[in-house]
Amino acid sequence: MARARPAGYLAVMDLLALGARIRNRRDRRGLKQADVAAALRLSPQAVSKWERGENAPDISLLVPLAHLLDVSVEWLLGGAPFERETFTAVVLVTGVEGYAARAERDGPRALAAWINGVHGTVTEAVRHEGGVPVKYTGDGFLAFFTGAEAAARALRAARAARAQVDHPGLVVALDAGEIYLGTIGHPDYAALDILGAPVNTAFTLLARVAERCPDGIGATARVTEGVDAHGVVVLDA
Repeated sequence: MARARPAGYLAVMDLLALGARIRNRRDRRGLKQADVAAALRLSPQAVSKWERGENAPDISLLVPLAHLLDVSVEWLLGGAPFERETFTAVVLVTGVEGYAARAERDGPRALAAWINGVHGTVTEAVRHEGGVPVKYTGDGFLAFFTGAEAAARALRAARAARAQVDHPGLVVALDAGEIYLGTIGHPDYAALDILGAPVNTAFTLLARVAERCPDGIGATARVTEGVDAHGVVVLDA
């Protein structure tokens, strides 16, 4: 005769399964617990408890969590596998005017120390507003925002970055739309990246932001519509 399971056994097993799904999918996406926490406006400890099976996400977080992990809510809760290919996000990119001239003038070690300081400040501004940092390329930085008030949070991060970086040449460009998030490249060297028209548009806008935006921030109307956009120049995509 089989032993009776203790009260709460099934609930505990369900939490463990849910936690494993969240952890495995997060790892596959190349996201840190801190990235998920920032995007959902939570503490990393909350995400850690989910993944250990000690707690479950609030029902209000299931849809944004599913979007971030690029799966369905049904899959998160134990249903059949289903992966979405894209999701809507606000993309933020930065560049620094004069970077090439500084690279010519300074040695590589000094250049690295300086740009790491710039990137560090911009990254903290993005994380403070729940954005997810993606990658750095020389003087360029790429991040995205999703979920509630994504555009407003992205614009606040842009203004904070401009205010906090001790260099007048920092420029920030933003666009919004459908993106793909995943690891890109050779399996031995693949890294987290995002792809899509908003990424291309935002990087293309950087030169125009440098030329036309006195405060160093430019965005498309897809980002600024209906939100506080003071200090931001609206540019055509």
